[in-house]
Amino acid sequence: MISPAACRGTGNDPGDVLVLVFGDMILDRYCFGDVERISPEAPVPILRVTHEKYILGGAGNVVSNLRGLGAAAFPVGLVGNDAQGVRILDLLSETGVAREGIHVSEVRPTSQKTRMVSGRQQMVRMDTEETFAASPEESSALVAAFRAGLPRCSAVILSDYGKGTCSPANCRAVIEEALSAGVPVIVDPKGPDWEKYRGASWVTPNLKELAEASGLAGLSNDDDEVARAGQDIRVRYGIPHLLVTRSEAGMTLLSDEGELHVRSVAREVFDVSGAGDTVVAVLAAFLACGLSAADAVGLANIAAGIVVGKSGTRPILAAELDDAADGRNRRASSAGKILGEEGAVRRVLEWKEEGLKVSATNGCFDILHPGHVACLEDAAAYGDRLVVALNSDGSVRRLKGPGRPVNPESARARVLAGLAAVDLVVIFGEDTPDRIYGRMRPDVVCKGGDYAADQVAGGEFAGKVVIIPMTESFSTSGIVERIKGENTGTAGGNAD
Repeated sequence: MISPAACRGTGNDPGDVLVLVFGDMILDRYCFGDVERISPEAPVPILRVTHEKYILGGAGNVVSNLRGLGAAAFPVGLVGNDAQGVRILDLLSETGVAREGIHVSEVRPTSQKTRMVSGRQQMVRMDTEETFAASPEESSALVAAFRAGLPRCSAVILSDYGKGTCSPANCRAVIEEALSAGVPVIVDPKGPDWEKYRGASWVTPNLKELAEASGLAGLSNDDDEVARAGQDIRVRYGIPHLLVTRSEAGMTLLSDEGELHVRSVAREVFDVSGAGDTVVAVLAAFLACGLSAADAVGLANIAAGIVVGKSGTRPILAAELDDAADGRNRRASSAGKILGEEGAVRRVLEWKEEGLKVSATNGCFDILHPGHVACLEDAAAYGDRLVVALNSDGSVRRLKGPGRPVNPESARARVLAGLAAVDLVVIFGEDTPDRIYGRMRPDVVCKGGDYAADQVAGGEFAGKVVIIPMTESFSTSGIVERIKGENTGTAGGNAD
């Protein structure tokens, strides 16, 4: 499998790509909180909301995925003249995405999906929307915006969520004009009427959508059945490439060259929200880079496997796809746990939004010994996820003196990441972890030794500080001194 990083090495970089996304703009609202009792008014749980989050959904999530890959996006869609529409426009601006393709409708509200979440469990979803087709005036504005953006674009995505933007007339205009300009069109379909998608370069149904369009209510997930149904509908509508996403069975690509079955990587599936958006975004970005159909599908399959393991609607990130394509983060216990500061902060925030309790500890961990392992295991017990902030080589030298560290930061980080108790390792260059803790705001900070709680660096940024007694018979300095003593024939000490 070619990796995204390898593509960049050949000059084929998603950062050079602009993709036009024509589709239904949706605002995703998440209400996070805790359930501690049942309502006395009815047998329903009471969610005590602690915080809310708004993100781009629908075609907006396709845009977010493209931005996560490093590609540029030009969205064309509808929002209402309401607070939700303003929030979508603001979210686009915050990610550096042009807004001139978004038309503000005076006759329809902005589509919004509200999800109530306790811990990592979604309790209920509430949709606020109107799904009638775009009016002639709205369609004229949408098609005009599409035409204005098309000459700059390397690919077009039709993101149809059935909310009215992708009417048959609008789809026909987009597909015919894009193909006439030599620009490929990738469709994420909705509903049984595929006549409006006729001739599109790619269509990416899931198994249910393929069954619905084929009229085969009992379609199974068997390779041969999927291939027969897919080839029939592909030929019927003149679609060069049909990519069927098949959940745990992976994906099947059907074309004039035959069929290609790409198996999924075994992962824990937590939330399938937005996986189809990720697939079309990855396809569009890497096809536009010049990758073959097979390589682009392989990357889309890996990306889908990553996002279904996340809570809620979350885009793929270029670094995640790089790691997964190289096989690095398939080993959950090794290098995939080591992140730079920005990635680490982002992951901690994601965990906290999922309702997970984050504990953190820090240190040099120069020569890992049983005392370290015991301390890390104890720290992990105070949360659902454990972050280890690791002193850089320069930081260790300042703290421990010349000759230290014995092992470089890359080796120390890799050893820590190999421990089952550790979920994330981030290297910091200062003498204390104050700044990194200030950005992460862990729920618990743990420190081994005989400190008082108010003496623990960075403790003020956590909800709780825990002191973990150290195993007295082990210390890194003592190990280093004993090694020196053995090499010189003298007795070694057991300091610190």
